[in-house]
Amino acid sequence: MLNVDSDRLDAFSPEDQTLLEEVAVQAARVIHHTWLYEQLRLKARLFEALVSVGQTINSTVNLDDALQTITREAAQLMSAKLCALLLLDEGREWLHLRASHGAGEAYLRKPRLAVADSLLGTVVRRRKPLQLENVQTSNRYQHVDIARVEGLVSLLSVPLLFRGEVLGTLNVYSATPHSFSNEEIAILSALADLSAIAIEKARLYERVVDLEELLRQNEKLSALGLLAAEIAHEIRNPLTVMKLLYHSLDLRFPAGDPRARDTAVISEKMDHLNRIVGQVLDLARHNEPKRAVVDVNPLVADLALLTRHKLRQQGVTLVQRLAPELPPLSADATQLEQVFLNLALNAAEAMPQGGLLEIATRAVRLPRTRPQPTHVAVSFRDTGPGMTPEQRRRAFGSLLSSDKAGGTGLGLRLVARVIEAHHGKVRIASRRGEGTTITLLLPV
Repeated sequence: MLNVDSDRLDAFSPEDQTLLEEVAVQAARVIHHTWLYEQLRLKARLFEALVSVGQTINSTVNLDDALQTITREAAQLMSAKLCALLLLDEGREWLHLRASHGAGEAYLRKPRLAVADSLLGTVVRRRKPLQLENVQTSNRYQHVDIARVEGLVSLLSVPLLFRGEVLGTLNVYSATPHSFSNEEIAILSALADLSAIAIEKARLYERVVDLEELLRQNEKLSALGLLAAEIAHEIRNPLTVMKLLYHSLDLRFPAGDPRARDTAVISEKMDHLNRIVGQVLDLARHNEPKRAVVDVNPLVADLALLTRHKLRQQGVTLVQRLAPELPPLSADATQLEQVFLNLALNAAEAMPQGGLLEIATRAVRLPRTRPQPTHVAVSFRDTGPGMTPEQRRRAFGSLLSSDKAGGTGLGLRLVARVIEAHHGKVRIASRRGEGTTITLLLPV
């Protein structure tokens, strides 16, 4: 409404009214266009900020870093006094504060919230945003005293959704009474969706790191198993000779002679040692491949994820050249993955100053006159210092004679053992100063 007043009686003529109406029409147009411009400008700023936030949080792989980034960016984006991110526990019964921005000691000490009977639990149960105009006066908010101490007034809470599953809630508080607009709710919900993806990515990365560590532990166990088998084998040979020589001596003593008991004990203990050695060898044999139909390319492709952290630390660039439509193998996928991982990590350790690791797969025919591929070749080529002829000769030697000070203890001997168990072959091509190429030939 456009209003004018005068201190004179009958001050305005019909022409004045017409003029004022015309001014009001023009003013309404200007006001409307200005309002639209401000709304579009605000939306543009929010969406630009949202894109920037999405790039920031999705470039973070550590879960705690991702959560801190999410709360910081959300607080800045929404001009909020405080932003808090709560995640569900494994039992999906409690919401725990995992990250915050702008929170004081009182809020940080706030106890966990039950999903069944808390206000923020409603957001989880209904999977919909919720807002309160004043948490200091609401009987629905559980910690009014903390809100007053922290100076929190209005609340907007949105669920963190990933593939239809709620991971937690993202909450922003204002310092003054505020009614969040539909645009603000939509922006925070979009940020929550991006955050849920970032959280799942960070969790996946942590699981990958755990899996890599588990595989490295399995490498040590496999190496210990092979070492035990070699020790048992080396013990059995002289033990067999000792038994033969002992029985050939045909030591017989009178019943009352104490040496009779001694010879009986010696015979029993040699039999006991022989049984122990047999048990160790039987245990080693149980590590035979559990065969199934295996496609090599996915196993090699997974190495990029499994070794990413190690390769980045070493400054090594990974290049994969995977031939399409490789014939399938009858193999133990877990053992092959273990071998591939070790060869990749060994190559990275050979390049402490950085370099190139190329992993390639291809189908080969042995002999070449065969009409169809007989083997799948998986080669690992590094640009490290290479190997001397003596190192190449001893590469497949016993672990008992290894002179390698560091590493996981696996050695190429165990790699060769796994490949031999698959009826395959291992080939090494290397020269000092020219890097090393290790090729695995696995029968189709």
